Amino acid sequence: MKQTENGEKGREKRSEHRKILDQYFSVEFSISKMLPVYQFKIRDLSPSGIGILVNESSAVLEHIKINDVLEMKYNPKDSSNLPEYLKTEIRHITKIEEGKFKGHYLVGM
Repeated sequence: MKQTENGEKGREKRSEHRKILDQYFSVEFSISKMLPVYQFKIRDLSPSGIGILVNESSAVLEHIKINDVLEMKYNPKDSSNLPEYLKTEIRHITKIEEGKFKGHYLVGM
């Protein structure tokens, strides 16, 4: 993340996240060939970037951890465009305790 002259951090990363949200609808990934492919809608629920919502009972939570880098397939909003494969780092896994997403984890990427 670059730091601006006045000490602000994050603007450059935030604009990258906005570009992803504008172009892509969902991500798909698999932890291994023995496990299923998981698909999640990309969300903008955090000022620090994009993420996915994962139900607390989902088996995927047993297989991912912070700092993991996964090859994810980004599915475009426009179906005439091809998906893109990007290496994506798991930045945080945060349990949501209240609100309409209670019972889920926000997995920040």
